[in-house]
Amino acid sequence: MWNKRESPLRIEKRFEFEEYSKISKFMGKIEKLCKEKDLYPNISFGKNFVSLSIFLNNQNTSDKEKDFSKDIDKFYLED
Repeated sequence: MWNKRESPLRIEKRFEFEEYSKISKFMGKIEKLCKEKDLYPNISFGKNFVSLSIFLNNQNTSDKEKDFSKDIDKFYLED
């Protein structure tokens, strides 16, 4: 589940990985999706995690942002 945060307004999620090599594959899929959807979240990662923050323009999450986050979740479940 993506968490909604205030100040600044955003949704965010942390994805855990057992192997660093899976992070690279996951990040590659995210890169393609960003270009396709023209939506660029803040991304941070470490040895066993990737964290994404999607900043929102208003209180309601748009369909574009919802679809983007669902696609990211699908990528994670595929690995």
